[in-house]
Amino acid sequence: MVPDISRGSKTYGLLAYLFGPGKHDEHVDPHIVASWDGFAPDPGRDPAATLSQLEAALDLRVNQLGDRRPKRHVWHCPVSADPGDRLLTDEEWAEVARRVVAAAGIAEPGDPDGCRWIAVRHDPRHIHIMATIVRGDLRQARLNKDAERAQAECRQIEKDFGLKELNQGDGTAAKRPTSAEGHKAQRLGRGEPVRLQLRDAVRRAVAGAADEDEFLDRLKTAGLLVSLKIAPSGDVLGYSVAHPDDRNAQGQPVFFGGSRLAPDLSLPRIRKRLGTGPLQAVDNAQPAGAATGQARVPGSRAAQARRGAADAVESAARAIDEGDDGQVAAQLAGAIEVIDVIAIRAPADTRAQLLAAARAFERASRSHVRAERADNRALRYAARQMLSNGYATNRGEDGGATAMLLSALVLLAIAAARWHSGRGHAQQAAAATAAARELRAAYRTVAARPMAAMAQGGRRLPPEVRERQAEIIRARLAETEGVPREREGWDALAATLAEAEAAGHDPAALLDEAKSWRELDSADSVTAVMVWRVRRIAGLSAAPEPAAAKRGSSPQAGQAAAVAPAPRRRPRR
Repeated sequence: MVPDISRGSKTYGLLAYLFGPGKHDEHVDPHIVASWDGFAPDPGRDPAATLSQLEAALDLRVNQLGDRRPKRHVWHCPVSADPGDRLLTDEEWAEVARRVVAAAGIAEPGDPDGCRWIAVRHDPRHIHIMATIVRGDLRQARLNKDAERAQAECRQIEKDFGLKELNQGDGTAAKRPTSAEGHKAQRLGRGEPVRLQLRDAVRRAVAGAADEDEFLDRLKTAGLLVSLKIAPSGDVLGYSVAHPDDRNAQGQPVFFGGSRLAPDLSLPRIRKRLGTGPLQAVDNAQPAGAATGQARVPGSRAAQARRGAADAVESAARAIDEGDDGQVAAQLAGAIEVIDVIAIRAPADTRAQLLAAARAFERASRSHVRAERADNRALRYAARQMLSNGYATNRGEDGGATAMLLSALVLLAIAAARWHSGRGHAQQAAAATAAARELRAAYRTVAARPMAAMAQGGRRLPPEVRERQAEIIRARLAETEGVPREREGWDALAATLAEAEAAGHDPAALLDEAKSWRELDSADSVTAVMVWRVRRIAGLSAAPEPAAAKRGSSPQAGQAAAVAPAPRRRPRR
């Protein structure tokens, strides 16, 4: 059950909307289910009652103040039930309304001077609570933290009424678009309110930015109007952005300050993120066990950037599992930059899932835990490299490198959900889980072609080579549940190990290193995760041709590899 509080200045205008047909004739049987005294005129059910009469009754105390009346005297709170909930009766909605106005400070039980209010139902699944904020003693209602109190009461109502229980908020969520913003978007034929579009645009402008000037330049390059708040000293104190096509009634752009878009998009918070140090390659950007000093794998610059990002993400996931809270918060803030960049650089067939993943993980990246001094330069550098090295397709080496990165991001999102859940961050845990779901959907699309090619190569291996790799897989992954049933992943892993062996690596050692990076229990397919890790450790192509493993994995090649394995340097820690 979701309350959505806003303030306005026109009593009659809101009443006309509540008792009218709606923007698309969606309002059905509008009527009052509860009011401040139970006797408010009801234009929906009483033919003799008018909107003007109801307006006069609601505004009585406001008008008594004369020139001292507050400008924004209308308090409006739609309360919506979950689509899966049972339909509530008018009496139940009346009880909901009474409890919400009491919790918010509009009218507490037994207070004869409480504000005047009504609850209107014009839809089976929600009501609108409307109040004027001047009390009977002509003082204004104390509405500090009214939204938090209303949210908490709705959580209790869900329990008492047997409804779907939503996650308790913690005050770190970005402000939702108001109903007026939603109606404006519908009226203008936009897919969603401008506030959401601006939030996405600002977040993407931060991703991988080297400094504040670059961040502000990116906003302008994206076509947004940017206004800076300048101190007398000439220092920039804040910024606000507007969509060039979003205008108010006077034709002026509607600006949103960064903190109005999301708590972590204020200029001071962005400066903290940008101030962790210069964005350059970081020594610990590779996960423990990743081989270094190998020849660069052929592929586009975009593919190379994605392979580097996969290493940074693996290290971040390990930090989430093992680091302190400040370190984890920093890694989450860095990870959203990687997800944002891969989303805006994604081909059409995965863009929708990745944009949805970015929006979900944006919520998971924000909690009361602060990343005061922790370092996330490796992730921010990875985001910058992806942004600087062009678009990648979902085919060939580009697609394989993207699958590597998405595989790592799925496990990072799952690790984030576990971390949040263990600290009671219910909304963030749910958001991280939703991000993992979207990332997994994108991964399946991208990985289908290279995994099928590798599996085909595995099935074409000479019998003696295939059996040798199978024995290694069984020995090294025997304790991992489900591996024997992952037929395609098993074939792809066998092909990968054979290819690595032909290139001079010890397959058993490769599997041991790949396992040591972090846990595999949360993986949908353990063999698929191991394929991508092994290919990165061994410096193999991310998308070999189906016959590559067969051509490069003859028994003679395997024997030569066993005699003279290629040396590999250990990474600095």
